[in-house]
Amino acid sequence: MKHPNKEINKVVQHALSNGWTLRVANGHAWGVLRCPKNKADCRCGRFCQISVWSTPKNPGNYAKRLKKSIDGCIYPIIKLYEVKK
Repeated sequence: MKHPNKEINKVVQHALSNGWTLRVANGHAWGVLRCPKNKADCRCGRFCQISVWSTPKNPGNYAKRLKKSIDGCIYPIIKLYEVKK
């Protein structure tokens, strides 16, 4: 599923390529992105779940904020597939 805004869609694709899942929503939120780990200790117990709004006031700034949240996850995809030496 593609977000109507190209900047936000690029960030959503970035999240999906890093193992996040997308659940399409109804209403104000276009969808919900969820971390692949989704553990209770991630983000102070709030879990890595980010609502993606359908029509933010400033799509460019909103896309940057989404990317910062995705990249700030304490369980990046690299750690999930780390090879033990």
